[in-house]
Amino acid sequence: MSLYKKILIATDGSDYTKKAVEHGLELAKAFGAEVTAMNIMDLGSITSSSQGYGLPDINAYMQKSSDEALQYVLEKGKEMGLTVKLVSKMGSPANDIVEASKNYDLIVMGTIGRTGVSKLLLGSVAEKVVRFAECPVLVIRNHPPKKE
Repeated sequence: MSLYKKILIATDGSDYTKKAVEHGLELAKAFGAEVTAMNIMDLGSITSSSQGYGLPDINAYMQKSSDEALQYVLEKGKEMGLTVKLVSKMGSPANDIVEASKNYDLIVMGTIGRTGVSKLLLGSVAEKVVRFAECPVLVIRNHPPKKE
């Protein structure tokens, strides 16, 4: 019996999630698990960033970013001989990943590991998922680049 049969890899396409993508795919290969890569386009950021600026292309930009994030997982999966199901949707990243957790044995995601005021101001999708997911969550921490 395999410990993990269905793995969800949550990605936003940023550099700090690439390490998590690779960990998730390696685990899927080791356990013979199905892989789903999920990108949630943050509805909250669209609303706040587009108010008063008339940015009609923000949805197209976010969709392109989502497609690129998922394509990265798909290509890395193919290199490893894995089939990856892709899910892209608009919503609330933390809430939607927690909701999806009901259907998976493991969630793998990255975090930049903010602390203090920056964490309070920005919130943490990873922290919310860890607290409320219905399956185990593997968070791969990646440190932000040092400012010179």
